Amino acid sequence: MAVFTDGARAAPQAAMVIDARTGEVLHARNADTRLHPASLTKMMTLYIAFEAIEHGEISLDSLVTISKKAASEPPSKLGLRPGQKIKLRYLIRGAAVKSANDAATAIGEAIEGSEAAFARRMNRTAKALGMSRTTFRNAHGLTEEGHLSTARDMTTLGRHLFYDYPEYYNLFSRQTTDAGIRTVSNTNRRFLSSYRGADGIKTGYTRAAGFNLVASAERGGERIIATVFGGRSSAARNAQVAELLDLGFQRAPSRVAVRKPAKPVYVAGADGPDAAGRTSRASMALTASPRPPRRPIPEPPETLLAAVAESVETALEAAHAELATGAMADAAPKANVPTISPRPRPEGLMVAAASTAVDPTPPSIPTMTTAPADTGQEVVTRLSSSGGRHWGINVGRYGSRYKAERVLLKTALQELGTLDLALRKVVQNRRGFEANFVGMTEEEAALACRRLQSHGTECITIGPRS
Repeated sequence: MAVFTDGARAAPQAAMVIDARTGEVLHARNADTRLHPASLTKMMTLYIAFEAIEHGEISLDSLVTISKKAASEPPSKLGLRPGQKIKLRYLIRGAAVKSANDAATAIGEAIEGSEAAFARRMNRTAKALGMSRTTFRNAHGLTEEGHLSTARDMTTLGRHLFYDYPEYYNLFSRQTTDAGIRTVSNTNRRFLSSYRGADGIKTGYTRAAGFNLVASAERGGERIIATVFGGRSSAARNAQVAELLDLGFQRAPSRVAVRKPAKPVYVAGADGPDAAGRTSRASMALTASPRPPRRPIPEPPETLLAAVAESVETALEAAHAELATGAMADAAPKANVPTISPRPRPEGLMVAAASTAVDPTPPSIPTMTTAPADTGQEVVTRLSSSGGRHWGINVGRYGSRYKAERVLLKTALQELGTLDLALRKVVQNRRGFEANFVGMTEEEAALACRRLQSHGTECITIGPRS
């Protein structure tokens, strides 16, 4: 009688470690042996889903009707019911985080009409990615004859997921997520929590495959991807992947030029009886993903800046002309005007003295016939009558008045909401020209600085002088 040990019954093992930045192989063991990938398969299912979204075949908010086949898939699963409608975004979350088999099948059917057609697309995509020893038979990874891959191919797929669709990569690091019908936990949460820098990617397990994992981690600008097939348990697999990642960080150079993998050429349409309809629909696809990137703060057009600058200069010239006209009128002979004395100053009112010496002689009260001291001319574009506007902000020091005024103008146009009531003021000192906004309340100044700093603009608040 033959006696089989645990090792004899265990799934074959394989491993691969690469520097994700360059694709350089840092370690390999049985990396080209064709083995059962289990739920690592779902990385390809998700890759194609992201591709389909990018090219307008389907959207994250598309409602997917669950088929009897999808609903009948064995665990792990979300528990979807036949005929149920659910948004694609929730199926993606369920497949990526929960590793739900019913969600994976539903994704394939939604994109290609049937799981068989989707498997053919998976194989075409694998070939385009250079996964030369991989064949897929389903969208979820449950054991099926001929459904095989290698540690090298799955490592390649993990690298493409990271670089080709970075906007979705955060899915793989979520500890929990809302899958529409319930909140689900990540099957990889223990490794994500225990290994510093780990942020993905996918676990897999079947009895035939053993415990598989494609993991990625980043430390100090270095990113390593490690793959293990055939782990004896989830704990043993996690420990082995941690050792491989440590090995990768030890062998990878600290600084290296990133060489992203080439993204495969997208081919619209599918094979099968409904290929013509799908090709026609795909040919009308949007050229951009329905999920937009973060909107940048637009720079004001040069023509607008020039027009505003010209209007400001015109206003200044007009103000100077008006002041000059007023000065000429003051120099002309005037009719006698009766002297009007102001009301006496209240007792106890403190006034600023011109010197530290105390003059016992009461100061004379000026009359309207007394000419004021010449303090120079100052032209402003707006003056607030509200109290408490003794604060301001500084947005930098510049080498010329023109450059400081230009920065003030651009900043005012970008932040009309918070700087609309503020005055632009350039202050010259020995170190240069300070670009300031003044005439603000303390709250307005603080809010304006927070908003500007969030866009990367230098800003400090200026309080009233004590």
